[in-house]
Amino acid sequence: MTASARGTRVTLTGVRRIYPNGVVALDGVDLDVAPGEFVAILGPSGGGKSTLLRLVAGLDAPQGGTVTVGDEAAAGGHLEYRTPGRADIAYVFQDAHLLPWRSVARNVELPLELHGVSRAARREAAASALDLVQVPPHLYPAQLSGGMRMRASLARALVTRPRLLLLDEPFAALDEITRQRLDEHLRGLWAETGVTVLFVTHSITEAVFLAERAVVLSRRPGRVILDHRVDLPERRTQDLRTTAEFARESRVLFDALKGEEP
Repeated sequence: MTASARGTRVTLTGVRRIYPNGVVALDGVDLDVAPGEFVAILGPSGGGKSTLLRLVAGLDAPQGGTVTVGDEAAAGGHLEYRTPGRADIAYVFQDAHLLPWRSVARNVELPLELHGVSRAARREAAASALDLVQVPPHLYPAQLSGGMRMRASLARALVTRPRLLLLDEPFAALDEITRQRLDEHLRGLWAETGVTVLFVTHSITEAVFLAERAVVLSRRPGRVILDHRVDLPERRTQDLRTTAEFARESRVLFDALKGEEP
């Protein structure tokens, strides 16, 4: 696990997603994420944030527009439609979803095991990933705190050295102190790996602390109403949360979200 895991570009152009019941979840979404960028996605409940992640992951398909994952240019300067293999994309949900009968190390090995990687290679990769997140490999999920389980889930996501990391409110169920510690740790992992990150959250302060850019979606049907570059230092510690600069950036996102209140 080194900076060799480089990020990939993600581009959404005019994306429209309609559920089978006729509800329009997303309509006309345009978003361009550069390789290695950390982008937070916020918006009202039901505004299509998780749907957007599923489209990017290839778990769902739009009825209109295009979702492009890749950074190869085609003729005419347009991005070529190219979807990486599954090993290039990792998805982290709000629940860690660890298998209780497997040790932490064997949980982290699982994606590599499913891809047919040799036992020796996957053990080495899992040990490296767990070293990054600082979780004992021999423990079982029942022996871990909520924060440690999420660290193990992150290790499992990173073990394949993805180029794109999708996170859907992974720390929402944790207490505030644990959440802030994991935010700082995730920011460090992103800086170390160079992976592209799309991070869905309802927390304005979490988005400001973590992201280089914060994208706010409207109420359903979801559209981009704000694409804001967060003007904060690259190195971020917990002390930053108490500064005037942090409050200023938080206010920008708050005002955008407040305008979407019913």
